[in-house]
Amino acid sequence: MPEPVVRPPTPADRDALLALMDAYIVDFYRSPRPPRERLEALVDLLAEGREGTQLVVEGDGALVGFATLYFTWSTLRADRIAILNDLYLDDRARGTGAATALFQAALAVTRERGCAEMEWQTAADNHRAQAFYAKMGGERGDWVSYSIE
Repeated sequence: MPEPVVRPPTPADRDALLALMDAYIVDFYRSPRPPRERLEALVDLLAEGREGTQLVVEGDGALVGFATLYFTWSTLRADRIAILNDLYLDDRARGTGAATALFQAALAVTRERGCAEMEWQTAADNHRAQAFYAKMGGERGDWVSYSIE
């Protein structure tokens, strides 16, 4: 695979980006498939760039991954932060440098937006991602995550 190219998605990327998001949600995390119109609305919202943004990584002329950042505030820091909500690569892009390029681009966007830091989480059993994030200089936190529906 040639050098990965990271960039914001274009309207022409929409179907490929939605397919990657679907693979991430359903195949990788084994979560229920959200309605297509909700994913499309999310992609549209992120394209506006106010509440968040997405980046895509291209290899061999096709999209092979994406990252999603959401912009918010931290009370503890009294400053803006970015949440790296997603960083996903198709299997064919793993081990090619695409993850590093995507992560570094997300960090660059975080800094360009004037955010004090970028935060993220990964699954407790995703040891490959944990090793990657440590290699990128990420510091493992002490927080425990909760959610409720």
